[in-house]
Amino acid sequence: MSTDDVLAEVGPRLRRIRKERQVTLAALSEATGISVSTLSRLESGLRKPSLELLLPIAQAHQVPLDELVGAPPVGDPRVRARPITRHGRTLYPLTRQPGGLQAYKVVEPQRGAEPDPRTHEGYEWLYVLSGRLRLVLGQHDVVLSPGEAAEFDTRVPHWFGPAGDGPVEFLSLFGPQGERMHVRARPARS
Repeated sequence: MSTDDVLAEVGPRLRRIRKERQVTLAALSEATGISVSTLSRLESGLRKPSLELLLPIAQAHQVPLDELVGAPPVGDPRVRARPITRHGRTLYPLTRQPGGLQAYKVVEPQRGAEPDPRTHEGYEWLYVLSGRLRLVLGQHDVVLSPGEAAEFDTRVPHWFGPAGDGPVEFLSLFGPQGERMHVRARPARS
């Protein structure tokens, strides 16, 4: 819906709300300090609504401003993105909007991969839900248990994956730079 469409609906909505409350234009004028002729032009669509006019009307009717302008209904907030599988990891997107902060629930089965640290622009935050997560970060090699979190600058060579005999489930959050391709922190072995 365009801005002009939204504004065109304000007048009839103002008239409906006023009549439902059985308030005359004169009484509304007295309560708001807005002239009867201005209120009449607002209701008929001959005058464009502005905040300066709508705020006192909303206060007089004791309704939220969005009721006067017809704010769109809030849609279903649940995220129903499809899982993505990459290199044996299953990622469940927890955010819908591209760009900005991205959140994923990650499930990774047990695997015997050797750490292969990578780097990229950004900052990352990990939170272990179940299992144990091995994090190699620069010179550090740590194991995180359920309920533990780690945060780090992704320009530091890093790698993470399951530690021990089972899968790991964790949350991963990163900014837009974190979406960029990982580059090797060290040359591949020949």
